[in-house]
Amino acid sequence: MPKLIFDIETVGVEFDSLDNKSQELLLRFAETPEDVEAVKDGLGFSPLTGQVVAIGVLNPETSKGAVYFLSPDGSYEKTENDNVQYIRHKTEKDLLKSFWDASAHYDQFITFNGRGFDAPYLMIRSAINKIKPAKNLMTYRYESEQYGKIITHLDLLDRLTFFGAVRRKGGLHMWCRAFGIKSPKSEGISGEDVAQLFKDKEYMKIAEYCFDDVLATEKLYECWEKYINIK
Repeated sequence: MPKLIFDIETVGVEFDSLDNKSQELLLRFAETPEDVEAVKDGLGFSPLTGQVVAIGVLNPETSKGAVYFLSPDGSYEKTENDNVQYIRHKTEKDLLKSFWDASAHYDQFITFNGRGFDAPYLMIRSAINKIKPAKNLMTYRYESEQYGKIITHLDLLDRLTFFGAVRRKGGLHMWCRAFGIKSPKSEGISGEDVAQLFKDKEYMKIAEYCFDDVLATEKLYECWEKYINIK
C-alpha cells in the first residue's frame, strides 16, 4: 500500500493587515500586553489568519522525499539533496497544488498530530485558494486494520496515546526523546521560530526544519509499527 508521511509549517498574516473587526474579535479576551502579543504570535495556528509555507513529504518505502516551500521573492527552482527534492514556489496556491498532485498517488497518510492541525489546515487553506483536495485527509478517526480496513490517515499522536487514554499526550519532541529518536527541536529551531525565519527570508531553513520533522515522524512510525501495532 503506497504510504506518504507529511508535515507542514505555517505562518500568520501581519496583524495590522487585518480589518478592524477581525482585530477586535481576536483581541476580545486579551487583557494585558502579553496577551496581545500571544494573539499576534498565534495567528499562524489558524487557517483563517495564516498560510502554509512548507509541506514536507516522504515515501517510507523508497526513502525519497520532497519539500514544497514558499519563496515569494524567488523563482520556481528545484534542488536535490540526499534523496530529498527542495522545490520553491512563489505562491501558497502553487505549493498546495504540488502537494495534492503528489498525494493522488498514495492510499495512506502518516502524520504526528495531523488530525489536530496539519490535515484540516491544508484542506481549509486549499478551499480558500479554490483548490479541491485530491484526498480526504479527515476520514473516520477510528479506522482500524483489525477489521480489514485501510487507515487512510494514521495520526501517530492518536495511535501512540490510544486516542487519549495516555494521560499526558506530549509533543513530537517528548515522544522522540522517549523512543531514543533524534528530535528536530534539538538543532535549536522549533515551530515557534518559523515566523521569524520567514520574515528574515530564510526559506530554505524552514524547508530543512520541516523535513527534519518528517524524518522524526518516520522513525516514530517505525517504532509504532514494530512494537505497538498489534493486528
